[in-house]
Amino acid sequence: MRIILLGPPGAGKGTQAKSLAEELALAHVSTGDILRQNVKDATSLGKEAKDFMDRGLLVPDELMAKMLQERFAQADVRKGFILDGYPRNLAQAKTLEDIFSIQGIDVDLVVYLDSSEEVIIQRLSGRLVCSKCGANFHKTNMPPKRDGICDKCGAALYQRSDDKVETIKRRLEVYKKETSDLIEYYQGKNKLHRLDADGQATIVLSQIVALAKQ
Repeated sequence: MRIILLGPPGAGKGTQAKSLAEELALAHVSTGDILRQNVKDATSLGKEAKDFMDRGLLVPDELMAKMLQERFAQADVRKGFILDGYPRNLAQAKTLEDIFSIQGIDVDLVVYLDSSEEVIIQRLSGRLVCSKCGANFHKTNMPPKRDGICDKCGAALYQRSDDKVETIKRRLEVYKKETSDLIEYYQGKNKLHRLDADGQATIVLSQIVALAKQ
Protein backbone atom coordinates (compact mmCIF):
# COMPACT_ATOMS: atom_id res chain seq x y z
CA MET A 1 0.00 0.00 0.00
CA ARG A 2 1.35 3.39 -1.07
CA ILE A 3 -0.34 6.39 0.51
CA ILE A 4 0.16 10.15 0.21
CA LEU A 5 -1.21 12.38 2.99
CA LEU A 6 -2.13 15.93 2.01
CA GLY A 7 -3.61 18.74 4.06
CA PRO A 8 -2.99 22.25 5.38
CA PRO A 9 -0.46 23.00 8.13
CA GLY A 10 -1.88 21.76 11.43
CA ALA A 11 -4.19 19.15 9.89
CA GLY A 12 -2.17 16.40 11.56
CA LYS A 13 -0.32 14.90 8.61
CA GLY A 14 2.85 14.10 10.56
CA THR A 15 0.99 12.59 13.50
CA GLN A 16 -1.27 10.50 11.29
CA ALA A 17 1.61 9.39 9.05
CA LYS A 18 3.60 8.02 12.00
CA SER A 19 0.58 6.23 13.48
CA LEU A 20 -0.50 4.90 10.09
CA ALA A 21 3.00 3.60 9.32
CA GLU A 22 2.97 1.65 12.60
CA GLU A 23 -0.59 0.41 12.10
CA LEU A 24 0.07 -0.87 8.57
CA ALA A 25 3.76 -1.76 9.09
CA LEU A 26 4.88 0.56 6.29
CA ALA A 27 7.77 2.99 5.88
CA HIS A 28 7.08 6.58 6.93
CA VAL A 29 8.58 8.92 4.33
CA SER A 30 8.75 12.52 5.55
CA THR A 31 10.51 15.27 3.61
CA GLY A 32 11.38 16.96 6.89
CA ASP A 33 13.00 13.79 8.23
CA ILE A 34 14.85 13.20 4.94
CA LEU A 35 16.23 16.74 4.94
CA ARG A 36 17.32 16.60 8.60
CA GLN A 37 18.98 13.20 8.11
CA ASN A 38 20.93 14.36 5.05
CA VAL A 39 22.13 17.45 6.90
CA LYS A 40 23.01 15.42 10.00
CA ASP A 41 24.94 12.82 7.97
CA ALA A 42 26.66 15.57 5.98
CA THR A 43 25.84 13.90 2.67
CA SER A 44 26.65 15.84 -0.51
CA LEU A 45 22.97 16.74 -0.83
CA GLY A 46 22.81 17.58 2.87
CA LYS A 47 25.76 19.96 2.57
CA GLU A 48 24.09 21.72 -0.35
CA ALA A 49 20.84 22.00 1.62
CA LYS A 50 22.62 23.31 4.71
CA ASP A 51 24.22 26.06 2.65
CA PHE A 52 20.76 27.32 1.65
CA MET A 53 19.40 26.91 5.17
CA ASP A 54 22.34 28.77 6.74
CA ARG A 55 21.56 31.71 4.45
CA GLY A 56 17.92 31.67 5.54
CA LEU A 57 16.75 30.37 2.16
CA LEU A 58 14.35 27.57 1.29
CA VAL A 59 15.87 24.34 0.02
CA PRO A 60 15.23 24.32 -3.77
CA ASP A 61 12.70 21.84 -5.15
CA GLU A 62 15.36 20.27 -7.39
CA LEU A 63 17.53 19.43 -4.37
CA MET A 64 14.60 18.04 -2.38
CA ALA A 65 13.63 15.93 -5.39
CA LYS A 66 17.11 14.37 -5.49
CA MET A 67 16.80 13.45 -1.79
CA LEU A 68 13.38 11.91 -2.41
CA GLN A 69 14.70 9.94 -5.37
CA GLU A 70 17.41 8.43 -3.16
CA ARG A 71 14.86 7.68 -0.42
CA PHE A 72 12.46 5.89 -2.75
CA ALA A 73 15.31 3.73 -4.05
CA GLN A 74 15.81 2.23 -0.57
CA ALA A 75 14.59 -1.27 0.23
CA ASP A 76 12.16 -0.46 3.04
CA VAL A 77 9.76 1.40 0.73
CA ARG A 78 9.37 -1.53 -1.67
CA LYS A 79 6.46 -3.04 0.25
CA GLY A 80 4.74 0.32 0.68
CA PHE A 81 4.98 3.71 2.38
CA ILE A 82 3.19 6.67 3.90
CA LEU A 83 4.39 9.96 2.39
CA ASP A 84 3.72 13.27 4.14
CA GLY A 85 5.06 16.78 3.55
CA TYR A 86 5.22 16.36 -0.23
CA PRO A 87 3.92 17.29 -2.75
CA ARG A 88 2.74 20.80 -1.89
CA ASN A 89 1.92 22.01 -5.38
CA LEU A 90 1.26 20.70 -8.88
CA ALA A 91 4.88 21.02 -10.04
CA GLN A 92 6.04 18.88 -7.10
CA ALA A 93 3.32 16.31 -7.84
CA LYS A 94 4.63 15.93 -11.40
CA THR A 95 8.20 15.66 -10.10
CA LEU A 96 7.02 12.93 -7.74
CA GLU A 97 5.38 11.10 -10.64
CA ASP A 98 8.72 11.13 -12.45
CA ILE A 99 10.48 9.72 -9.37
CA PHE A 100 7.85 7.02 -9.00
CA SER A 101 8.12 6.15 -12.69
CA ILE A 102 11.86 5.54 -12.31
CA GLN A 103 11.22 3.20 -9.35
CA GLY A 104 8.15 1.50 -10.89
CA ILE A 105 5.90 2.84 -8.12
CA ASP A 106 2.19 3.63 -8.40
CA VAL A 107 0.27 5.43 -5.64
CA ASP A 108 -2.77 3.58 -4.30
CA LEU A 109 -4.40 6.30 -2.21
CA VAL A 110 -4.18 10.07 -1.66
CA VAL A 111 -5.87 11.28 1.53
CA TYR A 112 -6.64 14.96 2.02
CA LEU A 113 -6.97 15.85 5.70
CA ASP A 114 -9.43 18.73 5.69
CA SER A 115 -9.29 20.94 8.77
CA SER A 116 -10.96 24.24 9.69
CA GLU A 117 -8.98 27.42 10.27
CA GLU A 118 -10.19 27.64 13.88
CA VAL A 119 -8.89 24.17 14.74
CA ILE A 120 -5.62 24.69 12.85
CA ILE A 121 -4.90 27.92 14.74
CA GLN A 122 -5.62 26.22 18.07
CA ARG A 123 -3.29 23.36 17.20
CA LEU A 124 -0.39 25.34 15.76
CA SER A 125 -0.41 28.33 18.10
CA GLY A 126 -0.03 25.94 21.04
CA ARG A 127 2.71 23.82 19.48
CA LEU A 128 6.09 23.54 21.21
CA VAL A 129 9.22 22.08 19.63
CA CYS A 130 12.35 20.71 21.29
CA SER A 131 15.42 22.79 20.48
CA LYS A 132 17.62 19.70 20.44
CA CYS A 133 15.78 16.56 19.26
CA GLY A 134 12.86 18.20 17.41
CA ALA A 135 10.13 16.40 19.43
CA ASN A 136 6.71 18.06 19.31
CA PHE A 137 4.49 18.96 22.26
CA HIS A 138 1.39 21.12 22.73
CA LYS A 139 0.50 23.55 25.49
CA THR A 140 -2.93 21.97 26.03
CA ASN A 141 -3.26 18.86 23.85
CA MET A 142 0.07 17.23 24.76
CA PRO A 143 1.94 19.27 27.38
CA PRO A 144 5.43 18.25 28.55
CA LYS A 145 5.80 16.81 32.05
CA ARG A 146 7.91 19.80 33.03
CA ASP A 147 6.98 23.23 31.72
CA GLY A 148 9.26 24.24 28.85
CA ILE A 149 11.37 21.07 29.04
CA CYS A 150 11.43 18.18 26.54
CA ASP A 151 10.34 14.82 28.01
CA LYS A 152 12.69 12.93 25.71
CA CYS A 153 16.04 14.72 26.02
CA GLY A 154 15.62 17.43 28.64
CA ALA A 155 16.39 20.33 26.29
CA ALA A 156 14.40 23.58 26.16
CA LEU A 157 11.16 23.82 24.20
CA TYR A 158 10.31 26.79 22.00
CA GLN A 159 7.51 28.09 19.80
CA ARG A 160 8.36 28.39 16.12
CA SER A 161 8.05 31.90 14.69
CA ASP A 162 5.67 30.62 12.01
CA ASP A 163 3.29 29.27 14.69
CA LYS A 164 2.10 32.76 15.68
CA VAL A 165 -1.60 33.38 14.88
CA GLU A 166 -1.16 36.00 12.13
CA THR A 167 1.60 33.97 10.51
CA ILE A 168 -0.60 30.86 10.57
CA LYS A 169 -3.38 32.73 8.77
CA ARG A 170 -0.97 33.86 6.06
CA ARG A 171 0.41 30.33 5.71
CA LEU A 172 -3.12 29.00 5.21
CA GLU A 173 -3.85 31.56 2.50
CA VAL A 174 -0.68 30.61 0.65
CA TYR A 175 -1.44 26.91 1.07
CA LYS A 176 -4.93 27.24 -0.42
CA LYS A 177 -3.58 29.07 -3.47
CA GLU A 178 -0.76 26.58 -4.04
CA THR A 179 -2.79 23.40 -3.58
CA SER A 180 -5.99 24.03 -5.52
CA ASP A 181 -4.43 22.62 -8.72
CA LEU A 182 -2.81 19.80 -6.74
CA ILE A 183 -6.16 18.64 -5.36
CA GLU A 184 -7.72 18.73 -8.84
CA TYR A 185 -4.75 16.74 -10.16
CA TYR A 186 -5.31 13.82 -7.79
CA GLN A 187 -9.09 14.06 -8.15
CA GLY A 188 -8.57 13.61 -11.89
CA LYS A 189 -6.70 10.39 -11.16
CA ASN A 190 -9.60 9.15 -8.98
CA LYS A 191 -7.24 8.65 -6.04
CA LEU A 192 -8.19 11.54 -3.74
CA HIS A 193 -10.30 10.97 -0.63
CA ARG A 194 -11.21 13.83 1.71
CA LEU A 195 -11.50 13.29 5.46
CA ASP A 196 -12.58 15.70 8.21
CA ALA A 197 -9.45 16.04 10.35
CA ASP A 198 -10.95 18.28 13.03
CA GLY A 199 -11.89 15.33 15.22
CA GLN A 200 -9.85 13.09 17.50
CA ALA A 201 -6.67 11.72 15.97
CA THR A 202 -7.63 8.12 16.75
CA ILE A 203 -10.92 8.46 14.85
CA VAL A 204 -9.20 10.03 11.84
CA LEU A 205 -6.61 7.25 11.91
CA SER A 206 -9.29 4.54 11.87
CA GLN A 207 -10.93 6.22 8.87
CA ILE A 208 -7.66 6.29 6.93
CA VAL A 209 -7.00 2.63 7.79
CA ALA A 210 -10.49 1.74 6.55
CA LEU A 211 -9.80 3.50 3.24
CA ALA A 212 -6.45 1.71 2.92
CA LYS A 213 -8.10 -1.67 3.42
CA GLN A 214 -10.91 -1.16 0.92
